[in-house]
Amino acid sequence: MADHEGDHETLVEKILEKIHDHDDSSSSSSSDSDDGKSKSFDSAESKIFRLFGREKPLHKVLGGGKSADVFLWRNKKISAVALGSATALWILFELLGYHLVTLVCHILIVSLAILFLWSNACTFINKSPPRIPELRLPENFVLEVVSTVRIEINFALAVLRDIASGRDLKEFLGVIAGLWVLSLVGKWFNFLTLFYIAFVLLHTLPVLYEKYEDHVDSFAEKATVEIKKQYVVFDAKVLSKIPKGPLKDMKKD
Repeated sequence: MADHEGDHETLVEKILEKIHDHDDSSSSSSSDSDDGKSKSFDSAESKIFRLFGREKPLHKVLGGGKSADVFLWRNKKISAVALGSATALWILFELLGYHLVTLVCHILIVSLAILFLWSNACTFINKSPPRIPELRLPENFVLEVVSTVRIEINFALAVLRDIASGRDLKEFLGVIAGLWVLSLVGKWFNFLTLFYIAFVLLHTLPVLYEKYEDHVDSFAEKATVEIKKQYVVFDAKVLSKIPKGPLKDMKKD
């Protein structure tokens, strides 16, 4: 009788262990499936076409600092002041025919006249004269600006050198087409107007792109596929027929 009860208890324990093992395997399989789904979702997200092949958010692409905040209108007051100031300067110089040197001289004349009269008037009314702050450019700021400009110029020169070396024909044709379009636009507008248009585009296109990012990327993907098809046709009909034998022989010699 005791042996029968012991066998019964061991049988119950085995059944419970099997149930426990089944629960563990099902939970592990479900967790594995969840991990697989998350991984597949992440891979699907990574495969989404982004304009210019970017892999970072637009804010980081634009620098991720205060300049990116201004371009994306994160601080609407600063962005509005920057765009309004540029518009006012463009109206003064382009529409009203003002000149930069004339504007700077007039501002200095008015400022110096006001401060001079104010300082002399204070001596007659027994009041302290105005405190004129001592303005100086910090050395670190000037060095940072110069260093940034130097880095950007060196990068542009390196890009032009790589293009001129003939390594990438597609990039060469793209740069030539871009410069040709820019030369045509330069005929229609002077430098100030062109600079103002670029300034306005920098303050409008990024924020619009961030708002309609998915639609723009979808359209850009279709356009990229179509451009690649046209390039293949152009390569087959024109580029492939350009003789390259003599150049290769010269390089070998």
